[in-house]
Amino acid sequence: MDTHVWLAYVVTAIVFSLAPGSGTVNSISNGLSYGTRKSLAAIVGLQIGLAFHIILVGAGIGALVAKSALAFSIIKWVGAAYLVWLGIQKWRDRSSLTTQADSTELSAWSMMNKAVLINLTNPKSIVFLVALFPQFIDPAKDQLTQLAVLGVTTVAIDSIVMLGYTSLAAQMGRFIRSERIMMKINKVFGSMFMGCGALLAAAKS
Repeated sequence: MDTHVWLAYVVTAIVFSLAPGSGTVNSISNGLSYGTRKSLAAIVGLQIGLAFHIILVGAGIGALVAKSALAFSIIKWVGAAYLVWLGIQKWRDRSSLTTQADSTELSAWSMMNKAVLINLTNPKSIVFLVALFPQFIDPAKDQLTQLAVLGVTTVAIDSIVMLGYTSLAAQMGRFIRSERIMMKINKVFGSMFMGCGALLAAAKS
């Protein structure tokens, strides 16, 4: 994979991980309830669930490339359009990121299992990865290597972001709970998603 393509993916993956979702809610909730250190098990669980999705999506894309270049191109265009649509939805999202501290102590194993299920049962991750991966894969090059690079990059970035959310929540929980702040965050990430989709579409034209 070319360096400039990988760097473009890094930027997009950062936006994907930073955007508030179920994994973010879990990380912030754990940070508020248990602090950063004990929440590390949950972050590991989120990445296990994400890695499972990446494997499923990667296998499907690899099979598609082998069978139909036209179908692969169509998915790339649909993926770019999806990023723009996702950005519009995020821009219009008025929901707040509400978390509640749970006084019940959970073991590290229980926290990890809970986090795995949170990501495994989140269909948005699969849909997003299906839309995202084809934008950065060259059908003429080795598919497995490219998918491995994208997968490892995704997990590494998401781990860092979730750790950041957890640490921030442990220190600034009340600020993050603010509905006004979350609406502004949604608009920022909505704009980023639309920008990524527009740039990808422009690059193909």
